Amino acid sequence: MAEARAHGFVYASKKRPGSDDADGGEDAMVVAKKQMISGPVAGVWEDPAAALAGARHEFGEHGGVNMSIEASATFTVMEPETMRRMFTGELGPDRDFFIYSRHFNPTVLNLGRQMAALEGTEAAYCTASGMSAISSVLMQLCSSGGHIVASQALYGGTHALLTHFLPRACNITTTFVDIRDHAAVAAAVVQGRTKVLYFESVSNPTLTVADIPELCRLAHDKGVTVVVDNTFAPMVLSPARLGADVVVHSISKFISGGADIIAGAVCGPAKLVNSMMNLHQGALMLLGPTMNAKVAFELSERIPHLALRMKEHCNRALTFATRLKKMGLKVVYPGLEDHPDHVLLKSMANKDYGYGGLMCVDMETEERHQQ
Repeated sequence: MAEARAHGFVYASKKRPGSDDADGGEDAMVVAKKQMISGPVAGVWEDPAAALAGARHEFGEHGGVNMSIEASATFTVMEPETMRRMFTGELGPDRDFFIYSRHFNPTVLNLGRQMAALEGTEAAYCTASGMSAISSVLMQLCSSGGHIVASQALYGGTHALLTHFLPRACNITTTFVDIRDHAAVAAAVVQGRTKVLYFESVSNPTLTVADIPELCRLAHDKGVTVVVDNTFAPMVLSPARLGADVVVHSISKFISGGADIIAGAVCGPAKLVNSMMNLHQGALMLLGPTMNAKVAFELSERIPHLALRMKEHCNRALTFATRLKKMGLKVVYPGLEDHPDHVLLKSMANKDYGYGGLMCVDMETEERHQQ
């Protein structure tokens, strides 16, 4: 049977094989093929736009240049033996076998291929929101009694998840640290209990930049998994290529680009993504933060233009930040040379993508703010 090979995955051709000529893979449901660059390689740089363009393109059911929207909740299985093999994990979406859209859906899977290509990971799974991606991956990596070390500069929803929900519902606790203080990060790790180091590549909303390679080295030396939220810096930074194990996104922001869609993604090793979709123990499978196929189609049409949009966002942000600073306002933007993390971000950023599309203006007083 012919195979169409994709960035991050090995997928069957469009024609579904019969149960007799489909081979089961070792991993349940998704067979992942290691990409050429899965981490930082000295002297090697890969443009994320080129990686995205190299992802497998899915054509429509009747030859359309865009893939079809597969809106079905359930899928047809003609033979009882095929159903058995699907439930045992022998057959799955890698061979064009689907059971139920909460598990895998062809249209959502296509967007996952694009996200894996964008972030340079083996696999990706797209979810109904950024928070569902974050909560699912943390609950998959941490069991009851587990411990997380996290940056104190985080999106409010993530901070609430770590501070209130996970301790109450899952007995998972978190120690918050200044992510710039690497000694404090190391000291916060509890040997045998700490499972995850969690931080944002560029923090929301303070625009603190994390030293991703150094934090990954520190965490990996202690056997801790690194999860990075790259929502504020798609294209600008590639955390997985800098050493991160897992990258999460709120696709609702820059990747969507229209402030009209809520969505998220988990990008990481195929083994982890597969485990999150396990029929019996997978956080994504059992919690059910399923992305709608129509949303996935809409996003898959937008993501090829992300590089152009991000470059323009970053150019405009630098222009506005420079002008506002000249006006005497206190501006926080990593693209300005007086930002404490300017040199760090420049050393990690992908070429030609700037310093991010967000800036902060500190009005310093309530009175000035009201004006």
